[in-house]
Amino acid sequence: MKVAIIGYGRMGHLIEEVAKSRGLEISCIIDVDDTDKFASEEFRKSDVAIQFSIPSAAIEGILACFAAKVPVVVGTTGWDNSLPEIQAMCEKGAGTILYASNFSIGMNIFMALNRYITGIMNAFDSYSPSLTEVHHIHKLDHPSGTAVTLANQLTAISSRVKQWIEKELGEKAEPGFLPVYHRREGEVPGIHTVSWESDCDSIIMTHDAKNRLGFARGAVSAAQWLAGKKGFYSIGDFLSDVTGTKGIFE
Repeated sequence: MKVAIIGYGRMGHLIEEVAKSRGLEISCIIDVDDTDKFASEEFRKSDVAIQFSIPSAAIEGILACFAAKVPVVVGTTGWDNSLPEIQAMCEKGAGTILYASNFSIGMNIFMALNRYITGIMNAFDSYSPSLTEVHHIHKLDHPSGTAVTLANQLTAISSRVKQWIEKELGEKAEPGFLPVYHRREGEVPGIHTVSWESDCDSIIMTHDAKNRLGFARGAVSAAQWLAGKKGFYSIGDFLSDVTGTKGIFE
């Protein structure tokens, strides 16, 4: 299987390493300064592309994949406003994409737990939720795409909190709002914490990524699954298929 890599930062290098370790061929590597490679024969003959680039380059890479009829796995975040338009294009047969805000298998299990706990908490109005994410100082967008996904899951299920709002650390949110906090420090790969606080105890769930390898492994696995398919997919589609489960992953 031939894999094109779009974006050659730290994640791009890790994806190359993981793909080669599985016997996959890297057809081409396209970074922000050599987008002319989108017109190359090597790119057009790729079985699948994996994109982890900067937010401002996300749409260009996706549309280039659509034009070349190359299915693309996208882990770039910060471009979600354009997601409905991209999904509509896929539904009309203009392209194939699998998008996720986080490709870590562990994080997607964490997200399943987040939905489950939120449903339970509808019966206990003494608990109030909050969400905090911590990432490395190089991450441009905030809240992180993963934090936005977690927040949207919670507000979709909660009977008391219907909207999330970004707040400064320590700042409280108005009733009915989920406060989302962020910190940028060092080289932290990603820490996401969902807290439920009452006046008598705290329930705290944390996913702490030890490194970026889990993201790369998940993205390459998703790419192997996506090759040959058509349409719009989420990581939930991929995980539900490979685990043989329904209704657990989104």
